Amino acid sequence: MRALDVLIVDDDDADAMMIEEALQAAPVPPVVHRVIDGSQALEYLRREGEFADAVRPDLILLDLNMPRMGGREVLAHIRRDSDLTAIPIVVLTTSDAVPDIVASYDGHANAYVTKPMELDAFEAAVQKISRFYGHVATLPAFLAGGGDPGQGLG
Repeated sequence: MRALDVLIVDDDDADAMMIEEALQAAPVPPVVHRVIDGSQALEYLRREGEFADAVRPDLILLDLNMPRMGGREVLAHIRRDSDLTAIPIVVLTTSDAVPDIVASYDGHANAYVTKPMELDAFEAAVQKISRFYGHVATLPAFLAGGGDPGQGLG
């Protein structure tokens, strides 16, 4: 059983820290990487510049509202790139606006989760995402890498 690699794309330090702490509560904590905006996310995923040694993530947790390049644009770029399109993307954002939800699903996000305002609810939401992608979903990275699907995040 190997730990999954999760890429957090979020410019908010407090939110990113809470996401990482919630993920680390898993029986097999994932390896967590973080970038602060959409431009960095694409550099990371394409292994460019400072991210030349980046590991392909098994799951992306994507905020929508970020500087330089927002989540919608990142989602569009990833879904157009044949090397990246199979990576599951969960939009994890503060927005509960219907246009954001619809646009995310139209852009082929795998899920849309509004960040709860209360800490316990926030952690519970992240842990549910973790359990689903760690124990329920079969991920393409495991199929390609010969790993054990349904294991990892906890």
